[in-house]
Amino acid sequence: MMNKIYGFLMLLLVFSCKNGGSDSQNTAPDIDELNGILVTSIAEAKDFYSWTSDRISMVSAHRGGPYPGYPENSIEAFENTLRHTPSIIEFDVALTKDSVLVLMHDNTLDRTTSGKGKVIDHTFEEIRELFLVDKEGHQTNFRIPTFEEALAWGKGKTLFTVDIKREVPFEMVVDVIKKYNAEPYAAVITYSVEAAKKMHRLHPELMLSVTIRNEEELQRFEESGIPVDRWIAFTGTSERPKEFNELLHEKGVFTILGVLGNLDRSAIARGDQIYAEFVENGADILATDRPIEAAEAIADLIPGNSSKLKYFR
Repeated sequence: MMNKIYGFLMLLLVFSCKNGGSDSQNTAPDIDELNGILVTSIAEAKDFYSWTSDRISMVSAHRGGPYPGYPENSIEAFENTLRHTPSIIEFDVALTKDSVLVLMHDNTLDRTTSGKGKVIDHTFEEIRELFLVDKEGHQTNFRIPTFEEALAWGKGKTLFTVDIKREVPFEMVVDVIKKYNAEPYAAVITYSVEAAKKMHRLHPELMLSVTIRNEEELQRFEESGIPVDRWIAFTGTSERPKEFNELLHEKGVFTILGVLGNLDRSAIARGDQIYAEFVENGADILATDRPIEAAEAIADLIPGNSSKLKYFR
């Protein structure tokens, strides 16, 4: 009974606010106002991402969790998400003309900033003069952050998954992660066995998000030489059979289901309870454009006595 009460109190603390689109111009919150995930060593990262039956299901905020007033890939969006729920933060890294790594999803500036043209055709000084635009097309007073700024901000607050755009050399990303000693809290997203093997050669201790959607892809990674305790398995953007998720769990691997896109839209149409159904079917992390709503929907599934609670602030 006490464990259930403790779990309920944790949920009250973690999921205390529901409105994700207000007060967009607030000053930066104190760290105590944020719901954090604190992983301080590589050993802790491996333990956190090692699947156990008492695991805590959670959300991953796609592009940081864009909401009205909070543009994607902005530190302000990260903070807004963490005000409402502990979350993994996913963001994209692109390259400027003068080789500065910045947070940007598109190859062009047109959709998400006050500028126009290709990111790679602009210097960082030029990009720094631009303002970010939210998903409803409203310009904010927020600037485009650098990869270094994001890593510095995130230390002691959350976990990242870093999506590297096509033109960005893996070596540059690894160098910045090493510079900030960010290995415990910054995993790297890869989309093929070859890319994962290259990243593993560059930095064998990094956690890697690897695409494993079926048994054939699972076998390729088992033959890759990358230790299983470095894997976080992205199982695609369609729900996998429960038996396949259990196969990954038997190997100690966390699963990430990409609910962004069609499955998020299904939740809007059918009700947010479907997020809980995905978790009950074996998805451990929901990568979503609606992290606040998804986190609220799965809150009741958090065990009050989980061995993973020690990592949540």
